[in-house]
Order: sequence, then C-alpha cells, then structure tokens
Amino acid sequence: MPPAMLASGGARAGASRRRSLPAGRLAARQPPCPYRLGQPAAAELFATKGYRQTTFADVAERSGISRGSIPWHFGSKEGLLLAVLERSVDLLHASLGEAPGPGAETGLDHLMKGLGALFTRPTTRLFVTLQVEAMEPDSPIHDRYVAIHDTLRGHCKRWLDRFAPPAGLSTDALAVAIVGAGMGIHQQWLVAPDRVDIEQSLAALRALVAGVVPASGT
Repeated sequence: MPPAMLASGGARAGASRRRSLPAGRLAARQPPCPYRLGQPAAAELFATKGYRQTTFADVAERSGISRGSIPWHFGSKEGLLLAVLERSVDLLHASLGEAPGPGAETGLDHLMKGLGALFTRPTTRLFVTLQVEAMEPDSPIHDRYVAIHDTLRGHCKRWLDRFAPPAGLSTDALAVAIVGAGMGIHQQWLVAPDRVDIEQSLAALRALVAGVVPASGT
C-alpha cells in the first residue's frame, strides 16, 4: 500500500478513536489552554515585578506555555493585563460572595473576614502595584479599577443600607471610608508585613465601624 494511503488510513483511524472516547477522557487528553494558564502567571509577575518590567518571556517561563502563544491569544501585553484585571474582578466578586447577614455584629464579622481573605490572596497585591498607573484617566486599566472600587463599596453599602446611618452621614460615605481604611491597611501590610498585624488592624477597623453602626436594623 502506498505511504500516502497508509498515512491517510492512520489519520482516519486516529480520528475515529478520538470520536469514540468519552467526552471527559477526550477533554483530559487536550493540552491546557494557554489563555487560562497565562493569566495567573502574568498576575503574579505583574504583582511582583511590575507591569513594565514583566516580559512575555517571563510569563512563558512561569506558566510553561510558549512565548509565541501569548501575543496570539492576548494581542499585546496591554491585552494580557486587561484580561488579568478582568479575571481579578471576577475573583473579587467570588471572594466577597453574598451580602453580609442582616445583624450588625454578624454583618461586621462577615465584612472583616471577607477583607482579610481578600488581602491575603497573592494576586491582590496586583491591585496595589498598578494603582498609580490606574489613576491616569487615559490609562487602559482605569475603568477596571473603577469597577474594582465599585464592587468593594457596593458590597459594604448593601449591608449598611439596612441600618440608619449617623446623622449627617450617608451609607455611600461610610462605604468609601471602610473601603479606604481597608485598602490602607492592606498597603501598609504589603510594604512592611513585619510591622503591621493585619488581623489586629482589621479588628481595630471593625471596632471603629461598630461605633457608628447601630446594633439593630431600621
């Protein structure tokens, strides 16, 4: 039989075997998607080395995917950064979960626990690393940071709206203060983790918030 016919027959036989495999086994045999592998590696590198210092070669080495597949999937380093931040916003939503419980004490515990879990995620450092760049109105990541802050404030506000705020204060302003204090604690801890006890600092923030939030709902 001619070699071409042998090759053709082998290809058809291989395709037939692949079609006969159960869907789960077929998926398990596929190589991991570079799009999924590249984002976590890039997030870690952007957070530790900074956006400008991170190269495609760095991401390829960290993730184990080929360097050429990164621009093919993301278009550019800016496209990779935007994809990483989009994924980070999704993870932020998942980390915060549902709104805090109805009770003031239970709700505060939920908020502080959520902040503590969020701050200790390795990729959360990325938010701090890129913040200065995000402050520029024409920055490609400006809108992503607006979304991140909106998510954090919205989570706080959904709980605060259940209670009557102190006279002269709105729940919007309280949410801004809580998120701002939490982010400040996080930044100080990242800069000097040996000098900032994040658990004690969040406990102090909890005590301050408890002093202005009534013990019963409206």
